[in-house]
Amino acid sequence: MEARVGVDGGSAARKFLHQQSRPQQPQISQIGTVPQLLAGGIAGAFSKTCTAPLARLTILFQLQGMHSDVAILSKPCIWREALRIVNEEGVRAFWKGNLVTIAHRLPYSSVNFYSYEQYKRILRSIPGLEGNGEHPRADAFVHFVGGGLAGMTAASATYPLDLVRTRLAAQGVGPSIAISFSIYESLRSSWLSHRPDDSTVLVSLACGSLSGIASSTATFPLDLVRRRMQLEGAAGRARVYKTGLLGTLKHIIRSEGLRGMYRGIMPEYYKVVPGVGIVFMTYETLKKHLAQGPFS
Repeated sequence: MEARVGVDGGSAARKFLHQQSRPQQPQISQIGTVPQLLAGGIAGAFSKTCTAPLARLTILFQLQGMHSDVAILSKPCIWREALRIVNEEGVRAFWKGNLVTIAHRLPYSSVNFYSYEQYKRILRSIPGLEGNGEHPRADAFVHFVGGGLAGMTAASATYPLDLVRTRLAAQGVGPSIAISFSIYESLRSSWLSHRPDDSTVLVSLACGSLSGIASSTATFPLDLVRRRMQLEGAAGRARVYKTGLLGTLKHIIRSEGLRGMYRGIMPEYYKVVPGVGIVFMTYETLKKHLAQGPFS
């Protein structure tokens, strides 16, 4: 008996030491449907409001090159364009239409984050995709696919709120959200496994900002095409792009070069670095607090 106890005790001790030596994965707080929807919606609306001025500058630069009178402009200056808007329309012009944007973003972001959590849970129930930090490839697959499905679900759910925008955005929202969520989750998991005591606010803000840069870089050309197609023929101007998505891409490259596909990328970076970071930071913070509330 003493020998068996000694053997079992040694085995248990080795198992305990092995578990202690493994990187600790961040604990994911489980909250109810209502606080999760609230956290996602408020995070999206707050982020959009904070970055509204940069969003408008991005759109203005993206639309340069649609017509010959602006295609030959010199290299645009963000600060000069910002001052022009302030002088001509006032500071409030940067938030023009922000309430309409929030009316779309709040439910969109709610559905986006909520469905992402549900898709992750469903995917992790599939044998071989359990992951949970032990299998990085499985985790990356779950985050990427879950993010893509969440983006498409959110776009479909909020379709009546923004018909034209959603019709064109559906071609790019899936990849953008997939890249953003997968990179954010991977960076956050890696960070917390090595530095578990760091502030969750700081981690979410930093990882969210980096994921925003990556997703914007990958999908910016498609977003630029979408913007131009949305405003095609506006204010009585002649139609420029008549051959669909691929034809529009070819037209921009032929008339403006490859750099034309990234016209306005700098204000976009200035927007997504704080914007996506704020979204994830706010979402994680609200999740943590709402998990202790009456809805959890």
